[in-house]
Amino acid sequence: MDHKDRQIIRALQRNGRMTNQDLSAEVNLSPSPCLRRLKMLEKSSAIKGFSVEVDAAAYGLPVTVFVRVTLEHHTEDCVQKFEQNIRQVDEVLECFVMTGMSDYLLRVVVADLADYENFVRKRLHPIGGIASIDTSFVYGVVKKTNVFPVVA
Repeated sequence: MDHKDRQIIRALQRNGRMTNQDLSAEVNLSPSPCLRRLKMLEKSSAIKGFSVEVDAAAYGLPVTVFVRVTLEHHTEDCVQKFEQNIRQVDEVLECFVMTGMSDYLLRVVVADLADYENFVRKRLHPIGGIASIDTSFVYGVVKKTNVFPVVA
């Protein structure tokens, strides 16, 4: 991936709905080579897809929660069971395998505190094998971006 490919990606991260004409103008390429590069980025899976950014509160899920999960055991079966189950939980938008005190960090969206309690009791606890759940509620956002930094 070269500098021009990264320019294309950053432009699309800022506005995934831009036309090829606008994209080519922004990255200073003619439309045909720009489209060819875009198709190659998609084919190589550097670009995995296109989506829309939605305001979670407007959608009805105004509460974002970061949940740190520690497993009781780290056997292959326990890890696979947890990961397979967590992939099926719609409230979990992201699940990261972590170093440090916790094994996983989940980004969860819910409607309110009662909805979060329901999530823990009906979605997390039934997975089993969880030693601890540590919760942090988001009460403000200082920065949120999907645009990668420039790579030298």
